This record gives sequence, C-alpha cells and structure tokens, in this order.
Amino acid sequence: MTEYAFPPQPQSSVPIAGSVQRFPVRRIFCVGRNYAEHAREMGFDPDREPPFFFTKPADAIVHDDATIPYPPLTENFHYEAELVVAIGRGGRNLSLEDSPSCIWGYAVGNDLTRRDLQIQAREKGRPWDWGKAFDLSAVIGPIHPVATVGRLETGLIRLTVNGTVKQDADLADLIWTVPEIISILSHSIEIKPGDLIMTGTPAGVGALVPGDVCVVSIEGLGSLATKIGPRA
Repeated sequence: MTEYAFPPQPQSSVPIAGSVQRFPVRRIFCVGRNYAEHAREMGFDPDREPPFFFTKPADAIVHDDATIPYPPLTENFHYEAELVVAIGRGGRNLSLEDSPSCIWGYAVGNDLTRRDLQIQAREKGRPWDWGKAFDLSAVIGPIHPVATVGRLETGLIRLTVNGTVKQDADLADLIWTVPEIISILSHSIEIKPGDLIMTGTPAGVGALVPGDVCVVSIEGLGSLATKIGPRA
C-alpha cells in the first residue's frame, strides 16, 4: 500500500444523469475558437485552420446550481457555453471512423474565462493558463451516456444571463466536429477514459458580474445554472 506524506486530494468527478454513479475525471481539454462567428468576434479568420487546444485542471470543476465567487485578478470575467464530450475509451492516432466509439457521453459546460488575463497573455505570446485554468473555471453538468441520448451532431445551444439570451447557436455550427476533434487530439496525445473535451463556444461571449445567474442549455442535455457571488 502506498504511503503519502499527506492525504491526496479527492478524485474529481461529475455526476452521471439518472445514476448514483459518478464519472471520474482525468483531464479537461478545451478547443479554441471552434464556432465561426465566435472566431470573428475575437478578431480571427474562421476558416478551417487546424484546431488548437488548451487545458483546465480536473479540480477546477464546478457543478450545477453552484454559487462561485467572482475570481481574483480580473475585471472582465466571461461566460462561454460549450458542449462537453466525455471519453470512455482511450487511444492514440485514432481515425475519424474510430473516434466516435470513444465517446462515453455528453454534458453541458461553461468555460469561465478571465478574458483580460487571456488577452494579455495572447498579446505577449504567453500561455493562457491564468485566463483559463484558474480555480472554479470549468462548470460542467451531469454527463448523459451516449447509450441514452445517442450521437449529438445537431441541437440548440443557448446561454442566458438573468434570463436574457446572450448565446444562441446550433451544434451543427461547430467548425471541427466532435469526431474530428477526438481524432486530431489523439494524434498529439493519448486520450484515456475519464478525459473531458470542451468543444468550443458560439458567438456572444460577454462579461459576468456579482449577482448574475448564468444558465447554459443544450437540446437533449438539459440546463446548467451558475450564480456569481461577491469577489473572492
């Protein structure tokens, strides 16, 4: 039996819809600028350039109906509605045809972002970690098994703040599809069971302030609510 110098942190996990079991989370991969209109609003050409990835730590996960404090070091704290793909079978160098068999399920997500820190890092050619990978930055709802909901290729994705619609698109608008994302990622790094992939956000990203209630919904997956509390 392994002896640790102090107790290790608990295993990060996400609820599974309709089950008492939980999905253990290994890593969180995120795809940047994967909706054309969002790429344009961020000042980039949305042509199908190769997708790029960044990560969030597994312990950044926040669950449905949580209240999170407004994070430190930022004055421009943004929401980003996203489809989350849960990986149940790993692999390397997966073909486009083999990639769908790795999907265990799907969830609603919100990629919270300290936009000012992200832009500062981008302009200086530095990593995005302080803008993207901070505490409580990965809001993820219950995972719906693919055996229950089927393969998601189309469907409404919408985000509201205090009841006002801010993001409204369709999963069919993804520049790179879910099977393509999985295949491309697997050619760079071995994916494994427990990995989550946040697949990108539509146009309409914007700021949150203390007191806001942000709700993300995806057709077939339900909704995910987050309240923003006072500054940490």
